Amino acid sequence: MSAKRPGGTTILLWSRRKPLAWDVTVTDTYADAHVSNTAMETGAAASLAATNKTNEYSQLSATHIFTPVAIETAGTWHHQTVELSRNWEGGRP
Repeated sequence: MSAKRPGGTTILLWSRRKPLAWDVTVTDTYADAHVSNTAMETGAAASLAATNKTNEYSQLSATHIFTPVAIETAGTWHHQTVELSRNWEGGRP
């Protein structure tokens, strides 16, 4: 098993009787590795970062609900980050 740990986790059960875990990543919208994709699609760098985080923490699926928090330096939030923020704000697990 990996020694990786998410950035945070809830104590209370979030859904499906599992706690929520998340990890934050902020990716540079204008980095050479991303600029060709972000020029064609808003949020492309955040989307890639979210996919990478989900893959990185895939082993948590047995015990947690994992949600990546991916934000681009230009301000775009990945759709799962927006959804998590709305649910958290509303107090809905």
